[in-house]
This record gives sequence, C-alpha cells and structure tokens, in this order.
Amino acid sequence: MASTNDNADNAAPLFSAVSGSARQIFQLLRCINFVSKTHVQITKEGLRFTVEESQVMQGVVFLDKALFTAYTYSPSAEEDSEDFEPSPFQISLSSLLETLQILGINDNKDRWSKRDSSYNTVNGFSSGSGPPGAFDNRVLDMNGICRLSYAAGGEPLCVILEEPRVTTTCKLVTYEPEFQEEIPLQKDAIAQKIIMRASWLYDAINELSSTSPTRLIIVSSPTAPYFTLSSSGPLGSATVEFSKDPQLLETFQVPRRTVNTYKYSLIKGASRAMAIASKVSIRSDEQGVLSLQFMIEVEGGGFSFVDFRFVPFIPEEGDVEEESEVGEAEGFE
Repeated sequence: MASTNDNADNAAPLFSAVSGSARQIFQLLRCINFVSKTHVQITKEGLRFTVEESQVMQGVVFLDKALFTAYTYSPSAEEDSEDFEPSPFQISLSSLLETLQILGINDNKDRWSKRDSSYNTVNGFSSGSGPPGAFDNRVLDMNGICRLSYAAGGEPLCVILEEPRVTTTCKLVTYEPEFQEEIPLQKDAIAQKIIMRASWLYDAINELSSTSPTRLIIVSSPTAPYFTLSSSGPLGSATVEFSKDPQLLETFQVPRRTVNTYKYSLIKGASRAMAIASKVSIRSDEQGVLSLQFMIEVEGGGFSFVDFRFVPFIPEEGDVEEESEVGEAEGFE
C-alpha cells in the first residue's frame, strides 16, 4: 500500500501501545492462526484482528486497551470525532507471530487445557482464582517489552521488542483489506446458547477425530439427549453426549431441538482457543450460523475473548441420502 503521509515520521502516530508481555498477545493471536493474513482495525478501545477462511469461517481477537500498560489513539483534528475509525488494513499474521516469538516464546502444547479452578460469574461466563493461567508471569518469566505503533494510513505497522541490552524493530507492510463484512449472527433469533468449560469441548472434538471425520453434527434439545456432537467420515461415525447437569453445562438455553452440520476441519481450526480458554459460549441462530466465543484468562486477573463464526454445511443433492443414514444411526430424525 503506498504511503499517504510523507511527514509520518515527524508527526505523532495515529496509534501506539506498550505491552509488558508479548506472550499474551502472541497466545491470543495464535488462536486465529489458520490463515496467513489478518485484517486489523484500530479503535480507541483496542485492536481488532479478523481472519477469514473461504467466507465460511471467521476468527476475531480483540486486544482491549486494558491489556496494554500504555495505549494512545491520536486521530488528526479533522478526524477526531466520536464515530471516526481509521480504515482497516491487512498484514501478514504469520510474520507478526514470528516477530513476537523473538522474545523467546515457546510452544507449550496443550499446557493450559487441563486447568482445574473454581469460578465466579463474570460477563455471563465464570471466573476466579486458581493455578497460574496461560499468561501469568509466575510461569512465563518474560521481561521483554513490546511496543506497537501505526503512523498513518498506508504506513507499516511497527513492532519494537525490547530486552535487556537488545532492541529489535520490525516493520510489517500493510495491505488493502480483502473483505469487509463479518459472518452475520442473528442475535435476535438465537436458537441455542450453551456455556461450558472449553476443555470439555476440546476433549470431545479430539475424541471424534478417531473416525477421520469430514462433518460435525451438533444437536441440542430441551429433552434428553440434551447436547450431542456427532462425526461422520470414511472410518465410520462417533457421538459424544453431554447431560444437562449444571456442573457440566453451566448455561443451557435451548427452547427447541436444533440440528446443524459443519465441516469438521473448520471447527477443529478453533482448537488452539479451546486448549487455553477457561469457558466457551456456544450459540447458533435460526439460520444455523454457529458462534464459539472463548473466554481466555490474561495476566493481572483479566479476560480476553476470541470469537469464531461458522457457516453451516449445506448438502449437495448427492449428500442427502448419506446424511439421512448418519442421522438414523445416531437416533436423529
């Protein structure tokens, strides 16, 4: 993208922020690392990163300004209004993650997926004290500082990593965004809302992988079986059922039976978020659009949210009979 501001180096940047922990930024952004590029939207409240896969899957990470020790948003005088937001831009997500790894971040696979804590209600999810979380400095032992800045539209996104005696500067080229609209979820027509521990969803999705599935069927019902995940693939079919026990399904709002089918590999793409999140909110609307919202603990006792949306699988004419057979095998209508 060509520069639109020749004096960007001399003017105050549109945006700048400082974080005492590159680890929490890395872990959150890695949750949506299923495509190579991400859209970035800068707002006065924080940074919004959005990725999309073939218009059927979207992942969104919002880095609230509270995650940063300093956050400055300085639009120009003619742009300084309540509703103004700079145009979104696109950067290489893989390059950003590689840059953040310079501070010595290690991939501790599934290290945080089996935390066992007590929780109190916060924002419709649950929270509370327990063992150190994925971003706790007690276990990270990371002293580096991460600085982000964006001078103006068309300029690179600058990432500066500071360690004792070492400073690394990386300028990521920005591009025009390739998409603008998000996958719509009809919030006034929600067919189901279920909140549970994310690790249980993570275990269930992995359990179903034994059949090499191509599809995931999600069934929720006000009567038993209440919440069912079923897979079908070349090696057969499998089912995981969840009871309505409040200790298992913290929130269960299902006025009527719903059945929706999704591409298994897309749902599997949210595994990183499942592995480090404490809770997940599972919602779908009457059109079958699925929303998985993960609540992830960050250092300082706060929370961040990672959202995924999925378009339901629409069978082609030749798939109808196969789906009916799977439904009969699993007790579906």
